[in-house]
Amino acid sequence: ELQGDKEVVLAAVKYSGNALLYASDALKAERDVVLAAVEQAGEALRYANDSVKADRGVALTAVHQNGCALRFAAPELQADREIVLEAVRQNGRALRHAQELRADKEVVM
Repeated sequence: ELQGDKEVVLAAVKYSGNALLYASDALKAERDVVLAAVEQAGEALRYANDSVKADRGVALTAVHQNGCALRFAAPELQADREIVLEAVRQNGRALRHAQELRADKEVVM
């Protein structure tokens, strides 16, 4: 029942973003909960509801914290130039998750 308590889950994900794994499905779909999680651990995006994975602001925050979180963003965001650039700046290995922009010189450089 604590998994559905927003206050408890917010406290948990602020301490350890990957605690999002244990949140209720309803809370995994709430932008503010997922945002708090990815601010702490970008790869916590993997546990978010697909609707939140498609949120540009959440994805940008996640890749700013950990570039490799790009692999968990919605496919259309994996092709978003600004998000990919931020991901690659944070971690060059994120480029492997940016299928459509691999040939883009600005992204690769």
